[in-house]
Amino acid sequence: MIITGSVLLIIGALFIFLGALGIFRMPDAINKLQAGTKATTLGFVSVIAGVFFIEPGWWAKLLVIGFFVLFTNPIGSHNLARAAHDSGEKIRIDGIDELKKAKEASK
Repeated sequence: MIITGSVLLIIGALFIFLGALGIFRMPDAINKLQAGTKATTLGFVSVIAGVFFIEPGWWAKLLVIGFFVLFTNPIGSHNLARAAHDSGEKIRIDGIDELKKAKEASK
């Protein structure tokens, strides 16, 4: 069990590192949010699973911590993305800005 937990901790740390690297490497706020949110969430889940395998008696604490992080991470990134969009942050994507179209239609 300790070996499985250690492997999951290493995998989680690798994903968290890649998420942090993505924050520095991406060109705009929206891409940085995606890199940070998706990779670090997967890394966090792996770390929580690794800690569970190493210390199974902590399952209730890990479940509560995991719930709060998995619940607040998408909400927080959504709010940050909305704030970046509303402040006029330039987005480097080729596509249709559905949020801008919806706001213009509601005026």
